[in-house]
Amino acid sequence: MRLTRAGFLRYATYRQAVFAGLVTNTMFGFLRTAIVLTVFAGSARVAGYDPASAVTFVWVGQGLLVVVMIFGEGELAGRVRTGQVSADLLRPVDLQAALLAEDLGRASFAMMTRFAVPVVIGGLAFELALPTSPVRWLSFAVGVLLAVLVSFGLRFLINLTAFWLLDSRGVLTIYAVVAPMLAGLIIPVPYFPGWAAAVLAATPFPAMVQTPTDLLLGRGDAAWLLAGQLLWAVLLLGAGRLVLARAVHRLVVQGG
Repeated sequence: MRLTRAGFLRYATYRQAVFAGLVTNTMFGFLRTAIVLTVFAGSARVAGYDPASAVTFVWVGQGLLVVVMIFGEGELAGRVRTGQVSADLLRPVDLQAALLAEDLGRASFAMMTRFAVPVVIGGLAFELALPTSPVRWLSFAVGVLLAVLVSFGLRFLINLTAFWLLDSRGVLTIYAVVAPMLAGLIIPVPYFPGWAAAVLAATPFPAMVQTPTDLLLGRGDAAWLLAGQLLWAVLLLGAGRLVLARAVHRLVVQGG
């Protein structure tokens, strides 16, 4: 709990960065909305979306991109590169659990700022298809929590490559380019050709943005969507523990 609070306060400290991020998120929200609405120039529905749900998809996605840290981050990889990770491993707390607790605090702050503000602005400027059912809002909240866990699992594994590569900035850059597209942030996954959407559905990426948005819009069976997120979260966090154990062994070997 203390680590989660520390993660919350850490990101709450940088108020100017938060404000700049909100302005950027909002500007891209208007830009993406204009692009998305052109799709409906000759059709009332596209891939199951009407204009209101498509615009909702845009603004919810803009809000979630920082909550789930969709572009990734390389803090752990940086600690490995500088050797500071050795001090982290000496602390009487599990490294993965500690980083996850901090990330949940970061996500909580982002949900209150980087999610809430753009969605409110989008709701004032456009007609959003927001649910009135408390059950759907609850499923969305659970979906966001699971999305953060899935995202952390992916980011943790990507950062662990630094134990082998020493400098994993190339891998992190590739992830930052690929993840937003595969997660459904740029365009909804149903917009992809059928075979491509099926392939993406078999990966953890849609669980970060597409699935929470589907839960909010009431697209698909909520229990099934949440179960899929939970499965990916468990698998990724479990894989992270296994890879971390191998990485620590490698670190000990390198250190003599």
